[in-house]
Amino acid sequence: MKTTFFTILVFIALISCKKDVSQLPDATDIGANTFGAQVNGTFWKPQGFGIVPTSPLLEARYILNRDVIINARNFSSEPTETEFEIYLKHVVAPGTYELKSNTAKYPSQTANYGYYIKRKLTPVNEWITTTQYTGKVVITKADTLNHIVSGTFEFNAINMYSAPEALTVTNGRFDVKVQ
Repeated sequence: MKTTFFTILVFIALISCKKDVSQLPDATDIGANTFGAQVNGTFWKPQGFGIVPTSPLLEARYILNRDVIINARNFSSEPTETEFEIYLKHVVAPGTYELKSNTAKYPSQTANYGYYIKRKLTPVNEWITTTQYTGKVVITKADTLNHIVSGTFEFNAINMYSAPEALTVTNGRFDVKVQ
């Protein structure tokens, strides 16, 4: 019994260690539940696990009138965690969705936005797209019957807390099953 418990503890410690990301996931459109991007030139993808091991690292859901919200979380750099949130209004067909509007200090679902947060239990820094710091999401597949949304994204965002500090997100891609 003690050996089994010790083995489980070692396994948990190994899988919770920070893993360097050396490449982005392949671009697919089958609902593979993948997400990745480069943040200021560094590869990023969802990984690790939070306080609750069953917390989803990647989730996408429909809200309101086919609006799509995608959350991707990285808990592997404990105690610092990072998260992306992309919100797009009325996604029913492939196309380009501009990220170029101002929203409330905490992202409100009044317009499309790209958002990135770094936190240690509470937010340390938050970046969001605005009318000056813009980007786009290109939806390559919007299958409302099978609930699959796939595409690419890139954006520049501004730090909401400190002196203007920009964040650049490039080569973003996702392929998600939407709930």
